[in-house]
Amino acid sequence: MCGIVGFIGEEQAAPILLDGLARLEYRGYDSAGVAVYDRENNALSVHKAKGRLKVLSDLLQGGAAVEGTIGIGHTRWATHGAPSDVNSHPQVSQRGKIAVVHNGIIENYAELKAFLLANGVEFRSETDTEVIAQLIEYFYRGDILTAVNRVLHRIQGAYALGILCVDTPDQLIAVRKDSPLILGYGDGCSFLASDVTAIIRHTREISYMEDGEVAVLTRTGIQCYDHLMQPVQKEVVRVDWEIDAAEKGGYEHFMFKEIMEQPDALRRCISPRIRDGEVFFEDFVFDADYIRNIDRIFIVACGSSYHVGMVGKYTLERLTRKPVEVSLASEFRYMDPIIDERTLVVVISQSGETLDTMAALREARRLGAKILSIVNVVGSSIARESDQVLYTWAGPEIAVATTKGYTTQLAMVDLLGLYFARVLGTIQPEEYREVLTGLSELPEKMERVLQDRDGVQYLASQYFNHRSIFFVGRNLDYALGLEGSLKLKEISYIHSEAYASGELKHGTISLIEDGTLVVALGTYGKLFEKAMSNVVEVKSRGADVLALTTESRREEMARTANAVITIPDVSDILLPSLGVVPLQLFAYYVALMNGCDIDKPRNLAKSVTVE
Repeated sequence: MCGIVGFIGEEQAAPILLDGLARLEYRGYDSAGVAVYDRENNALSVHKAKGRLKVLSDLLQGGAAVEGTIGIGHTRWATHGAPSDVNSHPQVSQRGKIAVVHNGIIENYAELKAFLLANGVEFRSETDTEVIAQLIEYFYRGDILTAVNRVLHRIQGAYALGILCVDTPDQLIAVRKDSPLILGYGDGCSFLASDVTAIIRHTREISYMEDGEVAVLTRTGIQCYDHLMQPVQKEVVRVDWEIDAAEKGGYEHFMFKEIMEQPDALRRCISPRIRDGEVFFEDFVFDADYIRNIDRIFIVACGSSYHVGMVGKYTLERLTRKPVEVSLASEFRYMDPIIDERTLVVVISQSGETLDTMAALREARRLGAKILSIVNVVGSSIARESDQVLYTWAGPEIAVATTKGYTTQLAMVDLLGLYFARVLGTIQPEEYREVLTGLSELPEKMERVLQDRDGVQYLASQYFNHRSIFFVGRNLDYALGLEGSLKLKEISYIHSEAYASGELKHGTISLIEDGTLVVALGTYGKLFEKAMSNVVEVKSRGADVLALTTESRREEMARTANAVITIPDVSDILLPSLGVVPLQLFAYYVALMNGCDIDKPRNLAKSVTVE
């Protein structure tokens, strides 16, 4: 969601803050602001603006209009208080001594605000963040760190904070609890940010803050403290991906770039995990005895990662013969799940910071389960709190709508299923070799699908003006349809729903009328004839049918459907990995033709770090 950047050094801070915020635009926001210490006037120079970051940047002449070498910046996604200049961050205390930027939600802000109002404090905004700034100033008696510590013992909720005090112009303070925050180490400068993309242009040396930690940033270094204010020695890690991986590289949109990057992302994900004809996971902590004793597998995730889990249920149950339950992370905590020490919980998250997923992980651990996570971001919170982490190595994903994140997660689930099946003896050697070979060949087959993108673009030009679209399929195709539908609705704003084809007669078919677009998914060969029956069914009600099937079934599907998209034939288990690519392209081109903001769709954020 919201983005945080902080800088202290010898250079002018405002241009660095604005550049960092620009690299966080993908996270979703509705306003932006910066606070820089003005040494000449011994005051905080605060500038905020509703709308896109360009509004603020133009106001500040790209940062040139603001003097000062220490500051904090923020892109806000409204939670408390409507989007406005006043509600934008940084929020400043009544006497102007304290400026705060904040990601997360303070759950007891109303109680704290009432306390401050009763003590004569005047508020300007509707935000929970202003409560933090005002409370720090209320407790401030000349020692900013002591004041911050007193506040941390009183606020409840999730937060990542950047704090600037006018009386300590040679230090920034950073605080983290249940919301990601990283520290950056430069030559004569220090950084804080909610995402490494904000500061990768300036430093590759970073540390990840842990829950409850406080950091003091100066020009000469960073000192961290735990929740008892005892010094902590942080591990410094080096970011190894290139800057251009987080830039468009000539593509019009990050989403299209990331769609096109999927074959290479899959190679990075799959190739190191196949050795001498076997699935190989380095430093895998779950031995054969543990795997054999698993009674149940839970897959817990949100959004597209949840749809990976839906595909994964079919795949893992087929391969391992273990029962698999898929749960939305936001529901998991509240459903009193039946979990014990013989339950494996597979947590899936692109960012590794999704708050609902983190909470579900902790609940599963409390109940005795082992945790295996599939994440992209190395060192993220979910990765650090898991018994085993499998990184997808997809590289930075900037567009809000995930593409390569989804396909690499799916590949990792397939690898995991094969690994478990081999240990359990639940797969025949021939099928094992077939699927493993198919995984190795997946990047090349995906490149073939991407080469046919002009055909998908043409079909998008025929159907982009529909206002309601239905995706139907069975088994793996139903799970695939969930992701295809989500891609379309989140970036084109067209109403779209995915249904299991067998459920059409139980209500859904009443929504089909002349001209309704139905995307019929018929890639799964074992149920192709049933898929064809559903195509006939919706056609008889007047629907236009855009079908997705395999190359070997194209001719048969084309006899009934209005238009057909094909993917190469591949092992059944791998069909969703190829099938999702035309659906991503279709959503992209439909959104493009409707003039939508593809990389930053309205009301959405890349990483959901509030409940």
